[in-house]
Amino acid sequence: MCTFPQNCAIIDLSIDDDCLIIPKGTYIMSIETPLVQLLKTSMPHIVDGNYRAQEVYDLARANGMSGNKAYKYVTSQPKVKRGVYHLSATVLDFKEEKSKMTSPVSSTAYEEVFVPPKDDCYVPWGNSKDVQSIVQSRVFYPTYVMGLSGNGKTMMIEQACARASREYVRIQITPETDEDDLIGGFRLINGETVFNKGPVIKAMERGAILLIDEIDRGSSKIMCLQGVLEGKPVLIKKTGEVVTPANGFNIIATANTKGKGSDDGKFIYASIIDEAFLERFTITLEQPYPSTVIEKKILLNHMKKFNCIDEQFAETLTSWSTAIRKTFEDGGIEDIISTRRLCHIIQSFSIFKDRKKSIELCVNRFDTDTKQAFIDLYSLVDAEAPSQSSNSEQTIDDIIASVSMEDIK
Repeated sequence: MCTFPQNCAIIDLSIDDDCLIIPKGTYIMSIETPLVQLLKTSMPHIVDGNYRAQEVYDLARANGMSGNKAYKYVTSQPKVKRGVYHLSATVLDFKEEKSKMTSPVSSTAYEEVFVPPKDDCYVPWGNSKDVQSIVQSRVFYPTYVMGLSGNGKTMMIEQACARASREYVRIQITPETDEDDLIGGFRLINGETVFNKGPVIKAMERGAILLIDEIDRGSSKIMCLQGVLEGKPVLIKKTGEVVTPANGFNIIATANTKGKGSDDGKFIYASIIDEAFLERFTITLEQPYPSTVIEKKILLNHMKKFNCIDEQFAETLTSWSTAIRKTFEDGGIEDIISTRRLCHIIQSFSIFKDRKKSIELCVNRFDTDTKQAFIDLYSLVDAEAPSQSSNSEQTIDDIIASVSMEDIK
């Protein structure tokens, strides 16, 4: 008869769950208790915990269980030889005094939910007024905000929450983000196995704004949010709890694309999002880069923050970035200087007190040819810039007109 090692812990979780790691390398076997009992009592020919996947499949089916789940679990374990897997490797010594395994409980910590602080450097532009209205309304109104990187999408949403004194939760999406990251999963906290509620559930319970950053970088695993985007109650499958969104809960997502991928390869991790998923967003807002006047205000605010006021430098940087963006829009170059990149230059300038060095350090991320073209263009724009200007818009237009497109190709 097959026997499991003594002092092992088997908890009654779904077979789909991964093994849980507890202190000092101890593992808890995550497998349906009925199947465990079958393996212990019904397969006497098993030697040293080695199981034939097909036999486990057949045994599960014969006893009214999911053969596919049983087969999937067994084949995920260390392989001994073709068709044979070692299950006892997932059940290691377990010290009783450390286990004290009780029924899983939900974590109620809400450190992720807070009102973001106001940023004195922030200057509203683009869709900021509309986003502010959405946040203040407390109406469930899923919103998709797209635009090129570094143009203030996330900052706009954060500052809308700050000015409306609204709590928010920010989720950073990656290709690896899954349901456990979003809805929640089991964790070991203070020696107890706890179901830790994910940021989506916490935002729903608090009636907060759920900011899903770079949603177009996610895989099909984010489809678990489809029901959430409809404003419906969510069933936490691992605990059986049903969570109903509190008044004020809303979702605002940011992306670099419209969910159709990136044909030009600029955003290589941008995925194609399922059309049915996208359709659940009520509106889509396209966030542009700020106008030259607004961008100069942003740079001057950052200069005040870092105590390095230089109005002429701010004027020249704005002219320089605008010339680059116009060439980018015309297809002349493949890279761009974002508003965020300009703010990085200001921060570097506050440290090194050298305009040219600050720019060079912040464009080092580009390839050699692009970097040199950007630096050369800055020199041309700087040579054209007057020391004082009464009309910033006119001055910038004049500077851009005086610089040939060929100078940055």
